[in-house]
Amino acid sequence: MLTIRDFSFTYPNGKKAVDGLNIEVKPGDLYAFIGHNGAGKTTTIKCIMGILDFEAGDILIDGTSIKTDPLTCKRQTAYLPDNPDLYESLTGLQYLNFVSDLFRIPLEERKADIEKYATSFEMMGELNNYISSYSHGMRQKLALIGAFIHHPKLIVMDEPFVGLDPKASFIVKNMMKEFCANGGAIFFSTHILEVAEKLCNRLSIIKQGKLVVSGTMEEVTKDASLEDVFLELTERA
Repeated sequence: MLTIRDFSFTYPNGKKAVDGLNIEVKPGDLYAFIGHNGAGKTTTIKCIMGILDFEAGDILIDGTSIKTDPLTCKRQTAYLPDNPDLYESLTGLQYLNFVSDLFRIPLEERKADIEKYATSFEMMGELNNYISSYSHGMRQKLALIGAFIHHPKLIVMDEPFVGLDPKASFIVKNMMKEFCANGGAIFFSTHILEVAEKLCNRLSIIKQGKLVVSGTMEEVTKDASLEDVFLELTERA
């Protein structure tokens, strides 16, 4: 579903943010991407989504390169950034219909999914209000609904639980598990290691742009906690 192959990224100032990264995310995977601030997670995610151009290596979504056919890749992918930047002059419902129009979702199908997810998030009464009036948590919920309603094959998330209350976080976890159980794949970064350990079947840890470890949760953690493993691997000189 997502193949990151010998991927490297260097900023114009010469700083190498990612160095020779190789990751394979398969259908059904709920995949955690973990590292300290500045480790290269967000840079990698932006390259996956075609926001940043890169030269070294390749990134493929369902076998298609983001370099050579970005439009096909984006049709199959949803993206949740760490700070959703939504159109504040639209209402919540207008925004969701805009997303649905982009992905050509039939009216009855979008109506059912919007009602389903908005009801779960207790957002139905807010959809006719302008996004400019939304709190950060409400914007996060709206962005999540927008990501799920067009039924992508892959969802890429950058810190999806930031700003969510405990109930909303619980709902999102169940949405993620259901999506992957139905054959989709999710690749997401998080600093909440307890959530990653309980939720994910696979993970990668990076340090200063380089892959430290990758595998199933059981392979990586063995008899230790993910927190202990992460601190041991990333605090080494």
